[in-house]
Amino acid sequence: MATVIRLTRMGRKKKPFYRVVVTDSRKRRDGGWIESIGYYNPLTEPIVVKIDTDRLNYWKSVGAKMSQRVAKLSQK
Repeated sequence: MATVIRLTRMGRKKKPFYRVVVTDSRKRRDGGWIESIGYYNPLTEPIVVKIDTDRLNYWKSVGAKMSQRVAKLSQK
């Protein structure tokens, strides 16, 4: 199974809120996921990004790939 760490959209129309999740790469963006490891809220001031670094490092160590957006967010 190819796992990937990416964002899944929550919230409502024009009020996005994202969860950082670990999922199978073949699933849809908002399909089922294995584990939620954080969240990202772009609408608040300042922008809120919370990622559990221990779980992020664990999933990277077992071979999960990060999406480009999650890689940028995890650097902040």
